[in-house]
Amino acid sequence: MISTKCGAATDTGLVRRQNEDSLLAQFPLFVVADGMGGHAAGEVASGITVDSFQELLTSGRSLEVGDLAETIDAANRRVFENAASKDSRGMGTTVVGLALISERGQQLWLVFNVGDSRLYRWMDHSLTQVTVDHSEVQELIDDGSLSSNDARNHPNRHIITRAIGIEEVVEPDFWLLPAVSGERFLLSSDGLSSEVSDEVIGSVLAEEPVPEQAAQRLIDLALAAGGHDNVTVVVIDVSADAQSLEDEDTARGLNAEQPANERRVLIDHVPTESFLKGLAEAGDEGGHQ
Repeated sequence: MISTKCGAATDTGLVRRQNEDSLLAQFPLFVVADGMGGHAAGEVASGITVDSFQELLTSGRSLEVGDLAETIDAANRRVFENAASKDSRGMGTTVVGLALISERGQQLWLVFNVGDSRLYRWMDHSLTQVTVDHSEVQELIDDGSLSSNDARNHPNRHIITRAIGIEEVVEPDFWLLPAVSGERFLLSSDGLSSEVSDEVIGSVLAEEPVPEQAAQRLIDLALAAGGHDNVTVVVIDVSADAQSLEDEDTARGLNAEQPANERRVLIDHVPTESFLKGLAEAGDEGGHQ
């Protein structure tokens, strides 16, 4: 079985008056939401969203793709209706999450995101950004008109193209990842990624073995760089018992010849069934070596 150790930290920053970020760090579900709208509206939006996921956990239901998709839809509806009732135009929140789900007896990570809060994966001495920002600068990067380095200083770097609660319908991205012992995940609001480079983030995840210390050090670095925004960080270390070691070898064998940043499956593009078939085939090949 997969188990985790987690450390989380959040800070208002050095410029904002209140912290509009919210988080949930309770195995097997981890969520970071970055609210927007000002005048406490952002705090309300992120709080509603995290509360929606907390309700899913306390319901006792096993986490499945459909349940998580429904929770995102419910959170979007609640924030949208709350904004309309209070005439709080612009009220919304990003959300990024990590959930351990079970499909056909295999434990998999389901990653989801709306907006520019991010999930990174640290494994085999390499940092991979799993999620893709829903932002104007990301669209410029995708069409080749802006480099990743220049994006960090672009005047429109904080303009997002998707958020919870802005429209009646929201379109999240979902990713599936094999669960592997020894991997480390980082969830964060853009208060971290806008202040601290991926290179520095990777070095902290490599150097700080305790999740709580890694999370706090990343917060401190964001503050030292200016702390222009609220910043929230969740660091998750993954381990497995002896019974899971064979499954771990199978997961590591999946797409082993591909670059690390391609060892993920966007559910919208590749059906879950195909992903599970790939896991099974990788395991069969490994068993004959």
